[in-house]
Amino acid sequence: MARPSREFINNEIYHVTLRRIGNELLFGDIDDYYRGIFYIYECNTTKPITIRERRKARERFKQIVKSSTNQINEEPSWEDERDLLVEVLAFCLMPNHIHLLLRQLKDKGISKYIQKIASGYPPYFKRKYQIVLRGHFFQDRFHAVHIKNDDYLRVVFTYIHTNPALLVEPEWKSKGVKEPEKVIELLEDYKWSSYQDYIGKKNFPSVTQRDFGLEVMGGVEGCREWVNNWIKYQGEVREAMEKLSHLSLDLT
Repeated sequence: MARPSREFINNEIYHVTLRRIGNELLFGDIDDYYRGIFYIYECNTTKPITIRERRKARERFKQIVKSSTNQINEEPSWEDERDLLVEVLAFCLMPNHIHLLLRQLKDKGISKYIQKIASGYPPYFKRKYQIVLRGHFFQDRFHAVHIKNDDYLRVVFTYIHTNPALLVEPEWKSKGVKEPEKVIELLEDYKWSSYQDYIGKKNFPSVTQRDFGLEVMGGVEGCREWVNNWIKYQGEVREAMEKLSHLSLDLT
């Protein structure tokens, strides 16, 4: 039986997760992460991605990467001619999945955008690692949650940008954060998300559209405050759990 199609509403915001099937590795090295960022940028257009356009897009992306290392706070000199399917408000690449915060601009924009990413990245990965995969590369259907108000948006924004904490504290979501300051430093240095661009560290500024996010989050300091407070709160949760554990041992 065919599954019912999902309808996404124009100008509404959605949290989309694209995960490798079986939670297998999606990004194996730095080049894979750069290619992932490239597809997040390149696929966001109503135009078909031809070989010629792909080459042009790669040249544009090289300028984006080059500009991110410049000391002068300037955008690339080329004009962005894309007709956007979505606004990419935030993103985070993890070893086996991708988080995207998207506002749909065109009819079926989110579905078309994710379809382009899901069909563009796997051939690169298969060629590079010389593997033959039968069936789906990504999980059969991407996960999408409608963000219905600003309060929920702030929570999801924070959730997306704190995901890399899993790389140093895999159990932090269930047991709290053991070393909050170390995790906060990691998040501010993590290259493969939009967080650096939100807190004034130029990284991939042309990939995201941040004006609305900055407004809702309370500017650069608001973004940092939400993320830092959440990590510190999780540190307090861990301390409380450890105290309760010791207390229960004393009572037995």
